[in-house]
Amino acid sequence: MPIFGGLLKKRRTKDPKASKDLQSTASSSAESPSSVPSASSQRSSPQLGQHSTVNTSASAAPPERPIDAGTSDATQLNISSATPDVRAGATGDSTVMNSQQIQNHSPVPGGSPQPVSPQHHQNVASIKNIINPPQQEEVLSQGANDGRFPSQQPVRTTQRQLKGKYSLNDFTLRRTLGTGSFGRVHLVQSVHNQRFYAIKVLKKQQVVKMKQVEHTNDERRMLERVKHPFLITLWGTFQDAKNLYMVMDFVEGGELFSLLRKSQRFPNPVAKFYAAEVTLALEYLHSQNIVYRDLKPENLLLDRHGHLKITDFGFAKEVRDITWTLCGTPDYLAPEVVSSKGYNKSVDWWSLGILIFEMLCGFTPFWDSGSPMKIYENIVHGRVKYPPFLVPDARDLLSQLITPDLTKRLGNLRGGSEDVKNHAWFSEVTWDRLARKDIDAPYIPPVKAGQGDASQFDTYPEETEQYGLPADDEFGHFFQEF
Repeated sequence: MPIFGGLLKKRRTKDPKASKDLQSTASSSAESPSSVPSASSQRSSPQLGQHSTVNTSASAAPPERPIDAGTSDATQLNISSATPDVRAGATGDSTVMNSQQIQNHSPVPGGSPQPVSPQHHQNVASIKNIINPPQQEEVLSQGANDGRFPSQQPVRTTQRQLKGKYSLNDFTLRRTLGTGSFGRVHLVQSVHNQRFYAIKVLKKQQVVKMKQVEHTNDERRMLERVKHPFLITLWGTFQDAKNLYMVMDFVEGGELFSLLRKSQRFPNPVAKFYAAEVTLALEYLHSQNIVYRDLKPENLLLDRHGHLKITDFGFAKEVRDITWTLCGTPDYLAPEVVSSKGYNKSVDWWSLGILIFEMLCGFTPFWDSGSPMKIYENIVHGRVKYPPFLVPDARDLLSQLITPDLTKRLGNLRGGSEDVKNHAWFSEVTWDRLARKDIDAPYIPPVKAGQGDASQFDTYPEETEQYGLPADDEFGHFFQEF
């Protein structure tokens, strides 16, 4: 599960019993495994900016209420016919490895990965088909436009009215998806349209005690504004005397973090696919003057078709000029944040570089087993050591994203996000088709669609305290927007 309220600490260790879900690729021009240091680190948020992550996304219709007679359920479209594996390829050749070969191909603690002989697999799509597929008939792709996202329909940016839209009576609680000091995330089912959703429940007293009132209100405000196929959708909020409730879509596929840890590292085309979807999401947020500030694998969820959804907007903020707040996750903080300098959207492009590095290498470039302060020191003073198996284009892109020089960092220059999208590493990406989810994802989560399948999430003891009981609302004045 992701970090919830900044207090569910995810220890970044590799599970030796975990299956290797990704099938890697080998080609003459791509990755050649070599001796690489491996790291198991613990995600922890700085004390000045802890907040919540919820397992949600925008892939379904809003939960209906009797008064919403004009609302209809969105059609669930099976966009991807891919089998539940990971596709990888390079230079037109399609190859796969079995789980043991992947383990040898990936960095492991205390040893060096061993070269392997790839086995040819006729059914694996080449990178050309993954990133730049042949023209095909346009289809409706599921997204965040009231459950319908037409392939050529522009993304809406109008603010929606979500305050007090639902109540506890509109849902049946099914199970807990995550827990923390602020509250819980529950899988629920609408009593009106029978669809499944995730409700994030925050205890008002704990939010106030942890000084997270501003971040909680900011999260609601940002989610109310945004509308994009690679961002979660907030359908509504409400509150009672003790708790705040945020109704979002349930994302069955779980975290990208979990998939990455099982696979240890991603093949080049797989990392490219996920990085491209994140790039489009950041481009959209920045067009709305929103800086995300908490990019990491734990905050990237996989929908049932294998596409990404960015979750947890607790650190997101509207920034038209610069801001100074220290917040985020140590491994992903930009040097200007660590140094308490003013910063803007540039920090998200730095974090994109860290994300790509971690997906390709299996560890973050400034990781340290000690305290976060040591990580900060490495960020400010250290230089990135690139493993020799990285393809040249990937290394070049990373060097232009993970640079402390703001006058050279891609995404922060005059060309903005176009500089990132036009880099040679992304040369095979057809951006407009990717934005419509008109490209098959490299990995399809093994879940049963529409059945509330939470098999990709951990099991937690259920809450014994009832919600919605009458009580004095001591902290309601802090959360008037709910």
